[in-house]
Amino acid sequence: MCLTGNSKQSYNLAFMNKIGFNVLAWSAVISDDLKPIVDRLKTIGYDGVEFLVGSPDTAAYRLLGDYVKNIGLEATTVFVVGKEENPISEVETVRVKALDRIKWAIDRTYDLNAKIISGPFHSAHAHFAKHEPQNREYGWSAEVLHRAGEYAAEANITLGLEAVNRFECYLCNTMEQLKRLVDMADHPNVQAMFDTHHANIEEKKFSQAISTIAPVLTHVHISENDRGTPGDGHVDFDDVFSKLAKINYRGWLTIEAFSRNDPDFANSIGVWREYSKPWDIAESGLKFIKQMCTKHK
Repeated sequence: MCLTGNSKQSYNLAFMNKIGFNVLAWSAVISDDLKPIVDRLKTIGYDGVEFLVGSPDTAAYRLLGDYVKNIGLEATTVFVVGKEENPISEVETVRVKALDRIKWAIDRTYDLNAKIISGPFHSAHAHFAKHEPQNREYGWSAEVLHRAGEYAAEANITLGLEAVNRFECYLCNTMEQLKRLVDMADHPNVQAMFDTHHANIEEKKFSQAISTIAPVLTHVHISENDRGTPGDGHVDFDDVFSKLAKINYRGWLTIEAFSRNDPDFANSIGVWREYSKPWDIAESGLKFIKQMCTKHK
C-alpha cells in the first residue's frame, strides 16, 4: 500500500496515503491557539490536520485555513449534528434545519481549504429513539444527504459519513448499515469513512467490514480501542492495514485520539481520563502508521 523514504520528499512520492492528526486531542475550538499545535504536527512529519467544525466564529476558519495552507499542510474536518437539527426527525422543519446546518459546516470546511468533511451527521449524535432504525429514517437521512451532496459538489467537497458505536448512535453502527445509507443518498459527493475505534466495538471482522464499505470509502480514522496511542491497545491493525492495501485505498489515514485537554468537549463525549499524552500519541502514532504501511505495502 505504501512505502517510506529517506527524506520528506521521497516519503511523499512513495507513500500513497497521506497521514493526518485530529487536533481534538487538544481543543475543539477553532482559534489562533491551534497554530503552535499545527506547527509542531508539521515538524513531526504529518501531511495534514483535522479540525472539528462547530465553533461559531466563522472568521476564524478562514484565518486558520490560510495559515495551514501557507505552511504546507492540508486539512480535513469532522462534524456532528444535534437533536435540534436531526436529519431523521419526524418533523420536517427539523430536517430542514439539519440541511442548513450541514451546509454551514460545508462552508466552514471550504474556509479551511479542506476537501473532506466526515462524521456521523446522518443523524443526531447521542440522541436515541425507543426503537431500532426505521426504513423511513434511512429515507429521511438519505434525502437530506443527497441535497447536502449537491451543495458540497459546488465546492468540490466530499462528505465522508461515519458509522459510530451503539452508545453514540442507532442509525448507523456498522459498515453494512452505512453502505445502505450511502447508496440511498445516491450522490457521488456522499461517501463513507471507516473508524477503527467504532469498528472494534461493532464489527465482527475488520477485513469484512472494509470489504463492505470499499466501493464508497473516502476517509479512514486510525483510532485505538481506548482512544489512546494507535498500536498500544488491542485493535487488530494488521487486519486493517492488510485489507486497506488489498482494496488499494489511497485516502487519508488520520489519527483521532482524545484527551481531557478541552474539558467541555471531553465531557460531551464521555472522556473521563487521560489515555495517553497528546504529543506522545502524535509522535508514536505516526511511527506506527508508517510501520504498518511498510509491512502491508
